[in-house]
Amino acid sequence: MPWRRIRLWGALGVCVLVVLGVLAWFTPMLSVRTVRIAGLVAVSEQQVREQLEIPSGRSMLRIDTTSVAGRVAGIPKVHTVRVQRVFPSTVKVTVEERTPVLFFDSPQGAHLVDGESVEFAIEPTPIGVPKLLTGHPGADDPVTRAAVSVLVALPPAVSVQVGEVVARSISDISLNLHDGRTVLWGGTNDAQRKAAVVLPLLTRDGTVYDVSSPNLVTVR
Repeated sequence: MPWRRIRLWGALGVCVLVVLGVLAWFTPMLSVRTVRIAGLVAVSEQQVREQLEIPSGRSMLRIDTTSVAGRVAGIPKVHTVRVQRVFPSTVKVTVEERTPVLFFDSPQGAHLVDGESVEFAIEPTPIGVPKLLTGHPGADDPVTRAAVSVLVALPPAVSVQVGEVVARSISDISLNLHDGRTVLWGGTNDAQRKAAVVLPLLTRDGTVYDVSSPNLVTVR
């Protein structure tokens, strides 16, 4: 007899869970009422909401967070997206935008390139972003990618001083600073060692600082 009661209560419990699940899935009991978007600076909130495609009143359980994040990530200026359900009725969208590390000019305008060598916008250049001078700039150009990797490797105290990146080849990259001085960086090899020696080297008097061979730096 006790076992029958246990089985009966177990069956009732399963039925209750099924009913609750159906109610949550198909009724407004756990419907989306609020969508919060965080992290936006250059991307408009309206642009993100257009990509979300979350109908008001849809059950929280029916929100495919992966698909929603994928649509928002398709916005060129968006780097990463995280979509979370915050029960009982809120969807939270956290956006990390792309940040330009350099730009190059074209007849269409300034092309912004981020630290992953992604060309994500053509628009007026933000203050402080260095200009790339090279023969065939572009996201698929090895020399452009090499220039980006050099800027990413720089200590922040040096990168803020860079006005232009002159990239003649993947092994011949130099940095023109705002004060007229030049850093001869060379190629992308030994980037960590070059980054370690360039900042103290810039405290010396001179106009040209050669760290292309970081074990034998020169100033002239």
